[in-house]
Amino acid sequence: MLHDVLDPDSERGRVYQWLVGRPQARLPDLVAAAGIGEDALLALLAELAHEGIVMACDHRRLTWEALPPGQVVEAALQRDAARRADARRAGAELDRLYRLARRGAGGYAALEVVEDHPEVLAAGRRLQLAARREVRVIDVPPYSGDAAHYLDQEVLQRQRMASGVVYRSIYGGCAFDDPVAGPNMARMIEAGEQARTLDEPPLKLALGDDDLAIVTLPADNRAGVVSLLVRPSSLLGALASVFETLWRLAVPASTSGPGLQLDDRDRRILVLMASGATDDAIARRLGLGRRTVVRRVSVLLARLGATTRFQAGVQAARRGWL
Repeated sequence: MLHDVLDPDSERGRVYQWLVGRPQARLPDLVAAAGIGEDALLALLAELAHEGIVMACDHRRLTWEALPPGQVVEAALQRDAARRADARRAGAELDRLYRLARRGAGGYAALEVVEDHPEVLAAGRRLQLAARREVRVIDVPPYSGDAAHYLDQEVLQRQRMASGVVYRSIYGGCAFDDPVAGPNMARMIEAGEQARTLDEPPLKLALGDDDLAIVTLPADNRAGVVSLLVRPSSLLGALASVFETLWRLAVPASTSGPGLQLDDRDRRILVLMASGATDDAIARRLGLGRRTVVRRVSVLLARLGATTRFQAGVQAARRGWL
């Protein structure tokens, strides 16, 4: 992230700042200056290169060059502006969906309203059977069907994943506590589903490739749910964008139970990680060696199934570690 690169106390910031002041820096010199192993440094440099922050000067990656800071900052600002524009477009389409859902299908040809509960479940099954590449799901209450339905769904999902269809699911935080949805989620993750969790996803959604979306909502004037089937359209594209935005915000789900315990040192490291402290700041605060902190942070991220410090903090709090 940009703020890491501009922070001289962060590992990424130190590497970038060192390169800014040294054109075409040699890798051995950079290893010595960064204080980390060559493999870890090359991985960090590859990450920075992918983000358009540094570049390798030769194909063997033995010399490296920082891209101009002004260019780096401007590109990051442009990316942020593009993400905000995408969010505004998605919000406008969702607002349109909200209005359409409350007055019926109207004249919008891409939208079909399904109110019969068995047909709602059947539509979800058809979506999965028709998918050729990927099924994307946001699963939040109200949960559809009983335990038997979830077992049937598991069989279908395993069959589809075995045939090469990728499943990516975002679960609401309350799914962990549901006696039916929780165990189903755990089994599907073990079977290979890519799963993330978000405290309060805004809608219940299923996407089959880019061909069909199903939005399920509580019925307005009766018990039960109503589903909106959305076929290829700007609305379906907006729903796909909403999913991808939420996927980036969500925390990788883990089937590890909350029973794993931390010692006091790791708990204090986690608290500081969650507050945004850098490895160097944690080392100074706790009186530890920097290499020790780097190793423990790596272990904690792996145990929590997290890729960022923020995600680690969320996961740790959810498991009662903090």
